[in-house]
Amino acid sequence: MSARSTRSTVKFFHPFSLNGQSEVLPAGDYEIIVEEELLESMSFLAYRKTATYLIVTGHGRTEMREISGDDLEAVLSRDRSSQNP
Repeated sequence: MSARSTRSTVKFFHPFSLNGQSEVLPAGDYEIIVEEELLESMSFLAYRKTATYLIVTGHGRTEMREISGDDLEAVLSRDRSSQNP
């Protein structure tokens, strides 16, 4: 089975918390890692997302926190709707 990872950066303009976690994370840039696996039974090249991680750095350590793609989109949407015009 072949797998791939893609990295991107998202910017939070306001402090936020992840679904199911009480910790409030500060505004700033966060790296996102998306892992996907190759669907070998297809007659064309296709991948399925298997995990999404938010990289959180603080207190002298770095953590990969798993988050669903839907939860990430919801947190980003709330952050964007909180911006002043």
